[in-house]
Amino acid sequence: MKAILARSRGIGEWLIARAGWCLAGSLALYALTVVTHPSHPLDLRVYREASPHVLSGGLYDYVVRTGPPIPELPFTYPPFAALLFLPLAHLPWAVLVALWQAVSLAALLVITVCALRLLSPGPGARVRDLALLWAAAGPWLEPVRHTLDQGQVNLLLGAVALGGLALSRTAAGRGAAVGLAASVKLTPAVGGLYLLATRQWRAAAWAAATGCATVVLAWCVAPDASARYWSDLVTDTGRVGPVWSVRNQSLRGALTRLLGPDVTDSALWWAALALVTLTAAWALHRRVRRRDLLGVLVTVELYGLLVCPISWSHHWIWCVPAMIWLAHGPGRRRPLCRIALALWALVTVTRLVPLLIGAEDRRAHPGPYPELLAWPGSVYAVCAVLTFLALALGPAQEERRAGVPGPERSRDLPHPRVLL
Repeated sequence: MKAILARSRGIGEWLIARAGWCLAGSLALYALTVVTHPSHPLDLRVYREASPHVLSGGLYDYVVRTGPPIPELPFTYPPFAALLFLPLAHLPWAVLVALWQAVSLAALLVITVCALRLLSPGPGARVRDLALLWAAAGPWLEPVRHTLDQGQVNLLLGAVALGGLALSRTAAGRGAAVGLAASVKLTPAVGGLYLLATRQWRAAAWAAATGCATVVLAWCVAPDASARYWSDLVTDTGRVGPVWSVRNQSLRGALTRLLGPDVTDSALWWAALALVTLTAAWALHRRVRRRDLLGVLVTVELYGLLVCPISWSHHWIWCVPAMIWLAHGPGRRRPLCRIALALWALVTVTRLVPLLIGAEDRRAHPGPYPELLAWPGSVYAVCAVLTFLALALGPAQEERRAGVPGPERSRDLPHPRVLL
């Protein structure tokens, strides 16, 4: 066993020393796959075609027609997002797809750099090389690849939020980054919990103020769409897609496939939700005590994905910071961290969820969800809970610590330098 670990460490050091070449090779291979097997970025098409309707009031009536099992794709984001997407309508489709892919890949690199900066605030070439190496691996992890294939905005929002949290020296910058990301798509709003957990009160206030400002701005420009969204559609999960589909990797989606469509009326649902919440709270408490910024952020982001009614598999790009913590964090030598990391790698590299989606779509008849699909279809929830346990069960004396700010003292934050 020691020989295997030593050999794996030797391979890792060899790859780190050639991280730039690994990234170049990965991007070249990804470009080749895009050329030979082009994707159809339907979500990007929704952004492009629906956004002009925000000015006419028909934003939430427009749909992109596709095919089964989800024959229509409506615009599901706040009106402010449509205002940001307006310039997309003026670009040729081929140019837009290429530009979106390039910016998304750049955002992936920002995510890996910032995750490592939160984990290790001190500058160093090793941090830079690790960031390049993780960026090279990113396009081959299912949530990232699915985001790229669909033309989703997840990587861009992740880069905005993480960039603000890791690189901004002011409370206003950190809070505005979280607020702006949440104004485009509501799921990043869980980043506000990170600001509260780390006692960044002014940053949390800036996040709330930024979110409110974007709502007011959108209401002034598109009052009809804003009134309809915030009074009715914001809670309508039915417009987003079927909760029961394996595409939905939230806790509710997993239990719906296992227990049936009325899962929220079941005591098992509330027991599972309470257990997950307690486990996440335990992990959050331990990471805050250990002054581990990346650990805190990973905990709140994974918890948000679990408790959200619908978390499509491409929402789980936060598996990248989670895997970075498991691989390089203070508990990296513990067996539980290695098991959780191995499971994340197995299910994301093998693209298990898309395989299950294909099997789900080929079902010939309605009826109870097949257990052979339901159990492996819970895999992201299992990975998240294992990660919570790894975060909570850290060693008593950890090797490395990141600084958590005291109340109202932004100068206590690490001031990471941009590496690239």
